[in-house]
Amino acid sequence: MSTEPLTILWVDEESDQTKHLTSVLESETRAGVLLEPDPIQALNLAQNQEIDLCLINLPLTQLSLPDFIPRLKEIDPTIVTIVAVNSDQRQDLVQALSAGAHFHLFLPYEQAEVILVSTRGLKHRELLLQAGRSRPSLRQSDGFHGIIGVSTSMRRVFDLIERIAAHDQGTVLIQGESGTGKELVARAIHDLSPRAGQSFMTVNCGAIPDELLESEFFGSEKGAFTGADQSKKGRIALADQGTVFLDEIGDMKLSLQSKILRVLQKQEVEPVGAGSPVPVNVRIIAATHANLDQAVQEGQFREDLYYRLSVVPLNIPPLRERPEDIPALVNTFIMMYNRGVKFGVQRFSNKAVQALQAYPWPGNIRELENLVQRMCILHCEQTVHLGDLPPKYRGFRRSDRQTSITSTAQNMGNIDFYSRMSELEDQLIMHALRQSKGNKKLAAQLLNMKRTTLLEKIKKKKLGPVLDQMLNKSSSLTANYTQVI
Repeated sequence: MSTEPLTILWVDEESDQTKHLTSVLESETRAGVLLEPDPIQALNLAQNQEIDLCLINLPLTQLSLPDFIPRLKEIDPTIVTIVAVNSDQRQDLVQALSAGAHFHLFLPYEQAEVILVSTRGLKHRELLLQAGRSRPSLRQSDGFHGIIGVSTSMRRVFDLIERIAAHDQGTVLIQGESGTGKELVARAIHDLSPRAGQSFMTVNCGAIPDELLESEFFGSEKGAFTGADQSKKGRIALADQGTVFLDEIGDMKLSLQSKILRVLQKQEVEPVGAGSPVPVNVRIIAATHANLDQAVQEGQFREDLYYRLSVVPLNIPPLRERPEDIPALVNTFIMMYNRGVKFGVQRFSNKAVQALQAYPWPGNIRELENLVQRMCILHCEQTVHLGDLPPKYRGFRRSDRQTSITSTAQNMGNIDFYSRMSELEDQLIMHALRQSKGNKKLAAQLLNMKRTTLLEKIKKKKLGPVLDQMLNKSSSLTANYTQVI
């Protein structure tokens, strides 16, 4: 714990029990405890002295909870809040968490629980202060744990990350399109949690060959299979006491899904070739760009695993839905790629930025970063003007885009959004492959994605036969043309 004196503000009626618990808390946490029954007076106390933790008994008198917690956070956004509710007051608990509470405990007070939750709350506060993560700086363009965003939708994501991080036992499912920064979000959750400082292990479920996935996840014993010359720890065991990030979990084969479910249920792994399981203590964070609801319906993803993973769902909005973040992102990438450069790009003109804000960004932030990097390398002037942008980024206007979105929405009817998005993705992939004449590396560059990602999508979408037919047709036309000549 920090050597600075700690202060807990307890908003509750004074009683024999709260007096006793105040004394116990002061002894166990070495923090001063201020017991205040009046929420208005409690806010005045927070205004006049530094508060580390606020414990609130619901319901409040004189001031509603949705008013109290936001007003407390306006005074000091890093104050960690704990709400105490009766076990049958689910609506009050939901309201408290929505208002920004970090932790909760149930009434009547249990001494051990009060000490445990308060200790964890103070630890969470210490982590925030040590990392210099006070809310005012996080909300500026310098980013939130490397995540750039000033829009309302991203502020909500930041708030949710902090609350999720505080409850470090719950599994998390991060959903978002490719290029939206799902791994950055997972790392932020880890860095803000009590597991910060322990291992953060990333496993891309779509990039590891199927035959190696099991040993990569769970490890293997010597002689378990051909080539297993020595025992090997799996990535889950290597992350013991830390966090495992399962990226693109929607690509995981069914046989492995059942074993991941066992890790979640029993906190143990069984290495390939071992006769007994090995206990582990890890938090699982999963991510996917796929529609897992649809995958469950199609029998491609286990329903029980899906519900177990999505205890806390977190959706990252695509870049096209938060154009107000683009100026901050552009400035960040300019600074990143100008390091060590004596003369280089300093800014994008207003018209250039407005064009970027109108563009739909199918590749999301990754595509924007690639564009800024290209401009920093190829552009010699200090300012990038509209005419300097590649043609495809100049053809959109925000008014046209809004008209198109509104018209589409009015004529949609009952349309399956994910099916339409999947069809559009198929069309974009095939168009890029036609443009590149089947060269997958070049097609991936045209799509602003990694070649491995493109190969995974072609395999998953079963586009191979269509591609072969397209290339054969092209080859046949070329041959006929040659014969005519």
